[in-house]
Amino acid sequence: MSKLAIAKEFWSFLVQRKKWWLAPIVVLLVLLGVLIVLTEGSALAPFIYTIF
Repeated sequence: MSKLAIAKEFWSFLVQRKKWWLAPIVVLLVLLGVLIVLTEGSALAPFIYTIF
């Protein structure tokens, strides 16, 4: 199962079940994950990890 298929299935779940409040939570988690991955090897890493 590809990542695109998972995103498509999640979108159809949101539409069918009308669980729109889940979308901002998932977007925030994805953005935080991307932020942590991108700053992992940089000098910004200690400042990012202090947020948590």
